[in-house]
Amino acid sequence: MSSTASQITPQLVAEHGLSPEEYDRVLHALGREPNLTELGIFSVMWSEHCSYKSSRIHLKKLPTEGPQVICGPGENAGVVDIGDGQAAIFKMESHNHPSYIEPYQGAATGVGGILRDVFTMGARPVANMNALRFGRPDHPKMKHLISGVVHGIGGYGNCVGVPTVGGEVNFHPAYDGNILVNAMTVGVAETDKIFYSAASGVGNPIVYVGSKTGRDGIHGATMASADFGEDSEEKRPTVQVGDPFTEKLLIEACLELMASDAIVAIQDMGAAGLTSSSVEMASKGGVGIQLDMDKVPQRETGMTAYEMMLSESQERMLMVLQPGKEDFAEAIFRKWELDFAVIGHVTDTGRMVLVHKGETVCDIPLAPLADDAPLYDRPSMPKDEYRAWSGVQPLGDIPASDIGADLVRLMGSPDIASRRWIWEQYDHMVGADTVQRPGGDAAVVRVHGSQKGIAISTDCTPRYCYADPYEGGKQAIAECYRNISAVGATPLAVTNCLNFANPQRPEIMAQFTGCLEGMGDACRALDFPIVSGNVSLYNESKATGGGSAILPTPAIGGIGLLKDIDVMATVAFKKEGDAIWLIGGEGTHLGQSIWLREIAGREAGDPPRVDLAAERANAEAVRALIAEGKVNAVHDISDGGLLVAITEMALAGGIGADLGIALTTASAFGEDQGRYIVAAPQGVEIPGAVKIGTTGGDKVAGVALTDLRGAHEGFFPALMDAEL
Repeated sequence: MSSTASQITPQLVAEHGLSPEEYDRVLHALGREPNLTELGIFSVMWSEHCSYKSSRIHLKKLPTEGPQVICGPGENAGVVDIGDGQAAIFKMESHNHPSYIEPYQGAATGVGGILRDVFTMGARPVANMNALRFGRPDHPKMKHLISGVVHGIGGYGNCVGVPTVGGEVNFHPAYDGNILVNAMTVGVAETDKIFYSAASGVGNPIVYVGSKTGRDGIHGATMASADFGEDSEEKRPTVQVGDPFTEKLLIEACLELMASDAIVAIQDMGAAGLTSSSVEMASKGGVGIQLDMDKVPQRETGMTAYEMMLSESQERMLMVLQPGKEDFAEAIFRKWELDFAVIGHVTDTGRMVLVHKGETVCDIPLAPLADDAPLYDRPSMPKDEYRAWSGVQPLGDIPASDIGADLVRLMGSPDIASRRWIWEQYDHMVGADTVQRPGGDAAVVRVHGSQKGIAISTDCTPRYCYADPYEGGKQAIAECYRNISAVGATPLAVTNCLNFANPQRPEIMAQFTGCLEGMGDACRALDFPIVSGNVSLYNESKATGGGSAILPTPAIGGIGLLKDIDVMATVAFKKEGDAIWLIGGEGTHLGQSIWLREIAGREAGDPPRVDLAAERANAEAVRALIAEGKVNAVHDISDGGLLVAITEMALAGGIGADLGIALTTASAFGEDQGRYIVAAPQGVEIPGAVKIGTTGGDKVAGVALTDLRGAHEGFFPALMDAEL
């Protein structure tokens, strides 16, 4: 065994993110002291980002099964049946820390990584989404971060030829020092051509394909498992660099090879690169692996085994092939001008053995590396203590207000204003299958060559999650379910990206466990299982001056199935004289509302409660109305309440609304859940709904549509003027 590194010191162990107790586990697993390469491998595999050591206990409580589920959590992405021998494969992941340090490449490589998670399972990617959280718009760094992230997402997605069809954006001071960039990809595959990652077949060749390995991204997984200190700028070298043109070639080459019977197992090289991909493939298959590091394609000279194993260079995949298929596979990858190298083989030893320059530089038993990773049941603050800690004040008295003036301000506020400036930078029509563009409740993409559509939505209301983690977790699932239902699709399943601060703080674990409890209850009540996801912890920054933690942000990405894209709802009012109906009852809940924050200048009160039985019943009623062709516009009520929802429908259609009900501040802007606005021709009755007005004219609540449109469309161009 080569001692390819200096003596392992306590400082070196700490620099690798391992606690003294965790290092003792390494010593026990090996029965000796590791060398530097082995320490690096344990470091990344046991990092929070790769091992989920603070969250695994709680993730097991989530519902993950259903008749539509083909593959739940544990693979690269979740798989659900969409009929006709086809499956939707989808996943959401975070790239938060890299995007704060280097926003363009951080966001771009986040998109690239999630694309690989999907096509590694045999799916052609058909849509990208994203969920973004930024700090105060007037923060001195925020314009730079917004610009970089948006250009990074667009630059990668547009070049790789997958449409970016929607997403969400929130602003809050809690994200000043730690923005969130969550990327989601949906793909479509044949159910008999889905590929998994478990290696098998002793002697089978292990093949490396894609781009060469460089020194970029080393310690990326470790960086993603710690909060930001004052030195965040110095971490720029740990951010990967992406090449979407290579990714496009990699997609086509992989899908071409997947049409044959050559692949036994396949895994993308994401966080922790060659280490995680090889360890996961071998561990899932219960086999060993031996790799010859001299054969790894390298773009830099003098790379050590440590650097090659920990590099997070992009656009790379690892495969186990059927014996004798090497030349056939190589011809495909050479045709697409990609690197191809047989770098090792499957063994029956249950160990990872690495050979470099004729010496064994790593010999690790795989079982403890994968199965004996640290697992923590972190202390969690009781709910009553959390409420006291959170500092959320009672709602108190509501000041008198001018509803029309408030509406104009809300339509131009950061969380409600039009996102056109963002989505116009994304190619949302490439592939020619996008049938509902950004700006509605859910994006809809046609399943190529059919009448079926996949509806996609990303949702979360972090201010609710902070004020009451349980209700906030329920609401995130419920709103996603509602948005998918609002276009007429049947909700199928969920992926998530669980963004939280430091789990070693009991108040943060209270947020985490509370949100997951709420999510789990909502998923069970709505038959909306969670089939994939990602956990991103330590999202806080000392760089902003004293422990700035993000709001708890369990971002939810959901998909649903439309059997016929011609029977689909959109938000825009279609013609004058239609009746406007309210489904779900009048609401008056102003606690934690956008109105309270933007107009009254307070964040106070409880978030709105989610009645899951009503949520399901109302959604089923809306889907039936759409299927029967009784309604011609549908919009769920969320941020800003009833009047904002009606205004969004009016602006989308260029038609005003004459409301026949007396509005108070609470009924106009309350954010009660489970509600929809629908428009229907006169004479069509909507059972259980309340008729509240008629479409027509050029005003809403006495305010001209031109004034409302100016406010709604003006926020982002004014903020990003230098970018226009």
